[in-house]
Amino acid sequence: MGADIRVLVVDEDEDVLELTETFLEREADALSVLTEPRASAAVDRVTDGDIDCVVSDYRMPEMDGLELFEAVRERDGDLPFFLLTAAADEKTLDRAESAGVTGFIQKGAGTDHYTDLADRIVDAV
Repeated sequence: MGADIRVLVVDEDEDVLELTETFLEREADALSVLTEPRASAAVDRVTDGDIDCVVSDYRMPEMDGLELFEAVRERDGDLPFFLLTAAADEKTLDRAESAGVTGFIQKGAGTDHYTDLADRIVDAV
């Protein structure tokens, strides 16, 4: 099976982008990962189309992950959107859930969270 789910990963840290791309594509052959370090450019890429899912960090300099989620939803109300972050407090989780974010994945030591994320992306798309 070839890569047919195009995932846009947004994070200001280029190393995190590279790591996330590598592990997601390794975990699921169906995933093709595109990366973007700037949230505003990510919105443009969603607007241009051909994105099946967005995965975003929460804490970013230009706009946070929930602000990005809102901008993405204005352009595509059905696009699955996951927050992948180490900045997980209860208030953030509640805001994300209330806003309608598809899922919230906690970054951590190791790589197990990439397996969980890949599975959830495939299920959501």
